[in-house]
Amino acid sequence: MNRIASHIMDSIGNTPLIRLNRMFEDSKLVYAKMEGFNPAGSMKDRSASRIVYELMREGKLQKGGTVIESSSGNMAVGLAQACLFHGLNLKVVVDPNLNPHTKKLLEVYGAEIIVVHQPNSEGGFLGARLNKVKELLYSVPNSVWSNQYRNPNNPKAYHQTMEEIMQQLNKQVDYIFIATSTCGSLMGCSDYIKKHKLDTKLVAVDAIGSVLFGGPSKLRKIPGHGAGMPSQFLIPDRVYDVMHVADIDCIKGCMKLLKEEAILAGGSSGGVVSAYLRYQYKLPENSVSVLLFPDKGERYLDTVYNPKWIRENFISDQISSEFQNGRVLKNYNQFIEHESL
Repeated sequence: MNRIASHIMDSIGNTPLIRLNRMFEDSKLVYAKMEGFNPAGSMKDRSASRIVYELMREGKLQKGGTVIESSSGNMAVGLAQACLFHGLNLKVVVDPNLNPHTKKLLEVYGAEIIVVHQPNSEGGFLGARLNKVKELLYSVPNSVWSNQYRNPNNPKAYHQTMEEIMQQLNKQVDYIFIATSTCGSLMGCSDYIKKHKLDTKLVAVDAIGSVLFGGPSKLRKIPGHGAGMPSQFLIPDRVYDVMHVADIDCIKGCMKLLKEEAILAGGSSGGVVSAYLRYQYKLPENSVSVLLFPDKGERYLDTVYNPKWIRENFISDQISSEFQNGRVLKNYNQFIEHESL
């Protein structure tokens, strides 16, 4: 029997694990950890809730105070719910890549949205957002930066994620594929693996254009993974391997997941799917892999699942007419044929 949560924040976690048995060959077991089932819709609910709770417990934040954060979307929504629950204000600094649906959610939760429109020459949009956060901390009384980029409660929140996965699969997990951004979830899972002396290997899925693993910074259109500045959490030696995916890979992975598993997942989840599809040939027979899906796809209906947006941003003129008035699934086969996984 499922337990009854005492309040909405108490319902965070215990997300389902789903076998992806339509997409992948039977010789390897692949599961999706569905973090979009958290109450505010993403795995960032875990870190947002823990960070806010600890700030209040430590006396650094009181009811009526203000939380300030830089976010590309999910962390902002998780914080917005946590702040509303605890009677706090939230000012969230975003960039133009913020999904329209996420913007509406933030407004409904009562968060104030501040947009930076130009990336920094060094640090990209993330650097620009962080500069704005520092400005706001000086001008807003009784304000605290939740600082998902350095706050140790970010990675600590994902120890529970690993605990759930290990319980669900009886500790028989060979590989976990995780999209990277702050690297909080990646390193939180790593901490758990190290503490419990597990053989589970972490494969980081990073964006092409992200600097997290030393690549050159480039403009990216899909939020939620990758970063324009190095992570303060990342310990590269704890990562077994790294896969880099382009924005178009995220879209293709989302479409494949929708078509074959009827799962509407977010952009970074599509990136994780594409990474696994390329990586699976390296894996031994009967291996068990978990793909961490950070959120659902509703927040990406105007972008990742919008044929017009795809056509305008990624599809060549050669096949753009195929998307002119069609639905994503109707045009899936032409898209995959042109942009093969």
